[in-house]
Amino acid sequence: MTKTTTADAHKTDATPVTPLFGGAKVVVDETSKAVTPFGGLCSFIVYLQQIGFGARVAQAMPFPALTSPNGIPLAHTLTAFLFAVVTGASRFAHVDWLRGDRALHALLGIGRFPGDDTVRDFFRRFTQRHIEEFWRPLWSWLLTLVVVPLAGFHLDLDSTVFCREGKQEGARKGYNPKRRGRASHHPLLAVLAEAQFILHGWLRSGNCGSARGVVAFLQEALALAPAGLKIACVRADSGFCENGLLSFLEEKKLPYIVVARMTSSIRARCTGLTEWTALDDNYAVSEIRLKLHGWTVERRFVVLREREREDKSAVGRRLIEVPGYTFRIFVTNRPESAEIIWRDYNGRACIEQRIEELKNDWRPAAFVCASFSAPNPPSSAYSSPSTCSVFTSVKSRPKSPTANPPPCAVRSSSPVRSSASSANKSQSNCRKPGAAFQNTSPSLMPPCSGDRQLRRSWIPTRYRPAL
Repeated sequence: MTKTTTADAHKTDATPVTPLFGGAKVVVDETSKAVTPFGGLCSFIVYLQQIGFGARVAQAMPFPALTSPNGIPLAHTLTAFLFAVVTGASRFAHVDWLRGDRALHALLGIGRFPGDDTVRDFFRRFTQRHIEEFWRPLWSWLLTLVVVPLAGFHLDLDSTVFCREGKQEGARKGYNPKRRGRASHHPLLAVLAEAQFILHGWLRSGNCGSARGVVAFLQEALALAPAGLKIACVRADSGFCENGLLSFLEEKKLPYIVVARMTSSIRARCTGLTEWTALDDNYAVSEIRLKLHGWTVERRFVVLREREREDKSAVGRRLIEVPGYTFRIFVTNRPESAEIIWRDYNGRACIEQRIEELKNDWRPAAFVCASFSAPNPPSSAYSSPSTCSVFTSVKSRPKSPTANPPPCAVRSSSPVRSSASSANKSQSNCRKPGAAFQNTSPSLMPPCSGDRQLRRSWIPTRYRPAL
């Protein structure tokens, strides 16, 4: 009897279908076996198993175990949300996509897959105290996975814009290049370039400038790093060229390269430069020392001059007094040659890829809760240790030269009511272990006033300022 039942379970029912356009019939095989188009996630699941993801999340969960016989374990709920995002979800409602994928449920060991309301209610349970109790031990755990380069990390600072719809707390009108005049949030990020890992982040209201609170932010970011972590250089664009930040980096004896703002004093000095070191036919470098208005010390400026060409767009600002060239200017405290400073800063371009990956692939701006202080996924889940090692240190698979390879279907013995083998194509990325660091310092952001600009640290801190 058992053999007959097993044999029947593996049978497929063939149904010939005549295409709407065309004469040749197509045979559709239908089976009662569980089939998933996300077979490529097997390697990712093995990775999570090797680092002990499930046990760590369950151990760190700040809520008591559910006593209802129909309750879904909270660790399963968070894992379900994680895999929904990995498979392409961009809304809480998209979590329901995986509820009928019994093969994936078997791979995860989840008996009952939560729905979107369950996942949303899970995040709403958190308070600030719960955030600290939950995320902090996980950051400390993932600290053991970090691999520090011998020369140290480049720490890149940047900000981005999350467009908001509806009435989201903290959403304000500010810099929004794509949707001018619409409310937004203005996150601030610190990225470890070599690890492709977001070390720290603040979720701020949309009317904040790029450098608002950057010193306090960087103090928190450095407090996350262990004693053995070395910062080779801090890099930032012109939005962060402020005396307060530069003085803080010099006080901490941290090397930095920051793009200088093209003020009238700098423009006048660049116009009068006569000594240039040619790198090739199109590029030349020089340097000056200048003390700008409001600065306490004189600092070194590296000037890059690029010849304008028809076959290549020149990067930089034009000066009316020097036609045919564009200029880029960096302020730095490093002693290396001007050419090394310029080429080293060019490596910061990778932070734009990390931001685009975060915004477009993982869609943190799409998973929102109305409360600014709630641990919604854009601020907490995406910067949590369990997901940051997955979402922000990705090494994408090289694209195959063959277009649209067939999906890998993984079958499970778990029975389903009726399920046709999916023809949907999917692609999964296996993430490499990332790292996170424990923050032991209090919040150093001063209380906001006036326009009530809000910010929230993506990584929990011990104290919170009054808003």
